[in-house]
Amino acid sequence: MFVAVFYGLALVCAFLYFYTRSTSESNEDPAFKTFQRTYLTVYLLAVAGDWLQGPHVYALYESYGMSKHQIEILFIAGFGSSLLFGTVVGSFADKFGRRNNCLIYAVLYGGACITKHFGSMEVLMVGRFLGGIATSILYSAFESWLVNEHNSRGFSESNLGTVFSHAALGNSLIAIISGIAAQFVADLFGYVAPFDLALSVLVIMAIIVMNTWPENYGNEKAAVQESFAKAIQTIKKDPNVLCLGLVQSLFEGSMYTFVLEWTPALTLAADGSSIPHGYIFAAFMVSTMIGSSLFKILSKQSRPEDFMRYVLLLAAICLSIPIIAPTSALMVFGAFLMFEVCVGIFWPAMGCLRGTYVPEETRSTTLNLFRIPLNLIVVFILLQNFSMIAIFKFCVMFLFLAAVAQHMLYSRTSVNILPEKVPVTEAA
Repeated sequence: MFVAVFYGLALVCAFLYFYTRSTSESNEDPAFKTFQRTYLTVYLLAVAGDWLQGPHVYALYESYGMSKHQIEILFIAGFGSSLLFGTVVGSFADKFGRRNNCLIYAVLYGGACITKHFGSMEVLMVGRFLGGIATSILYSAFESWLVNEHNSRGFSESNLGTVFSHAALGNSLIAIISGIAAQFVADLFGYVAPFDLALSVLVIMAIIVMNTWPENYGNEKAAVQESFAKAIQTIKKDPNVLCLGLVQSLFEGSMYTFVLEWTPALTLAADGSSIPHGYIFAAFMVSTMIGSSLFKILSKQSRPEDFMRYVLLLAAICLSIPIIAPTSALMVFGAFLMFEVCVGIFWPAMGCLRGTYVPEETRSTTLNLFRIPLNLIVVFILLQNFSMIAIFKFCVMFLFLAAVAQHMLYSRTSVNILPEKVPVTEAA
């Protein structure tokens, strides 16, 4: 069943990709295409450096003789590092430049890769700290650079959604390729080899950034603490930004928790029999790619403020299935695939919403502040010994609250939303 579903989803994904490409992207101007290609090349190399490390982290720690408790501490250290230091690094991006911050991402994550050569708990802990900070940069500085550069070059809002959609689709494709590549080099050279490959990719990414990306800033005259304080004030005083932050934190907290729980949930549903993890993960990524293509269709009919309310409710329903029918492999797997479709819609939609409502001068700082609650959610769940059913109940509650926050954003902004404009690409 799992293998057949994967191939079926791959066909659907290919159809949607070519359909949306032919109907919504045929009239793009050369300047935008060059800009999009420049950004996506760097961004996809950046996420490849992240994805290449994922499959073998746990196995590498085990090979060094780490106990389950020690490994959990190392994982918590990564989330804690992102929680404590990520916001500060975001302020650096606004003041000292988003391009420079992306280069720092390569340096920090490259350093984390180097620490994987050592079997010392202390050295590996340093690597987790570096990786946690780098992750915060990955989810803030790259997007901040994109939005600023996109707007300064005068490209249309609909084109920004196209970039985000392609980034989400490419991210899923890179995840699949990275998993295969990581397994290939691990089989040849051992568990540390994927981290060396990731280091090489990050070096290439940094070289391309230095040669192709211009620098842009938030408010470079403001002190770091001033940018931090201003971002906090923006969240407190602007209900739209607050709602957006709640949606992101609650959804991503549920998503990262789901990553930890889908294996035991599907194993239980399959009566404890072995499941093909590789095909299942690939099916999840293809479902996310389907979602990124559906975003382009949905955004032609409605605004993200509107349709994301229903996407979030659908995500909540999907993660309630392991609670309602925990022993039905077909229902649980189908629900998880649909949840991944929601994830694929979520990424580009949130990118567009953040580009609309988050102020430019403190964009990176604000995006990292959004990550504080989601890191708290994941750390809290990791530290507790909750049952799987209890964890999914938390996820459903978080997603329902995210839908409520999204509805509040829609209610506040619907009076200001003009009828859908004809995109520049269509008018041409």
